[in-house]
Amino acid sequence: MKKVQEVMTEKCVTVTPQDNIYEIALKMKDNDTGFIPVVESEGSDKLIGVVTDRDLVVRGYAAKHSGSSSVDTVMTTGIRTAQADMSVDQAAELMAEQQIRRLPVTEGDRLIGIVSIGDLAVRNIFADNAGEALSHISEQIH
Repeated sequence: MKKVQEVMTEKCVTVTPQDNIYEIALKMKDNDTGFIPVVESEGSDKLIGVVTDRDLVVRGYAAKHSGSSSVDTVMTTGIRTAQADMSVDQAAELMAEQQIRRLPVTEGDRLIGIVSIGDLAVRNIFADNAGEALSHISEQIH
C-alpha cells in the first residue's frame, strides 16, 4: 500500500506571519498555487496555519482588508494534517471527511510536504469510497 511520502510534494512555498496578504497573492501567482502553508518564521518549518486563494478573497479582499494586512487576517489555523507514513487511502479519506483538497504533511509540528487531491488522482490510488467523496469536493468547488 502506497504511503503519503511516496506521492507528496516536498518543496513547499511558504509564508510567515511577517508577510502580508499582497505578498501571499504574489507567491500564489508566481508559483501557480492556491494553497500556501504558514510557518512560524523565515527558515522555520514549524507549521502554524495555511492560506488558500479562497481565504484571500473571502477573509481578505471581500472583507475590505488592504494588501498590507497581515497573514493572520486570512490564515486558517487548527488544520488537519497527514503524516508521511499514513496510507494514501487514509489521506484520501481524511480529505473527503474534511471536504478539503490539500493536506499539509507533517512530522510533529514540522512541515515536510503537501499532498493534494491531484497527487492522488494522477496516481489512480483512491480508495473507492474516498475517491467518490473526493470527486464530490471538486464538483462543489467548481
